[in-house]
Amino acid sequence: MHLTTEQKAKMGTELATKRQEHKDLDASINALLATGCQDAMMLQRLKKKKLTIKDRITYLEQFVIPDIIA
Repeated sequence: MHLTTEQKAKMGTELATKRQEHKDLDASINALLATGCQDAMMLQRLKKKKLTIKDRITYLEQFVIPDIIA
């Protein structure tokens, strides 16, 4: 798939946003675990959301980060 410069820029911006969201969710999950949170459903939802964001990050990286051929 060939992307325009504008499309790559939008994907780069989304990638940065998703990376920050992923980092924030990770911090939230760790904070909840550290406080002994007993709400397993909430933790499960947060972890699932984090995984969904990670999948999107992986997808975006395919287009934004160029492959380096050795």
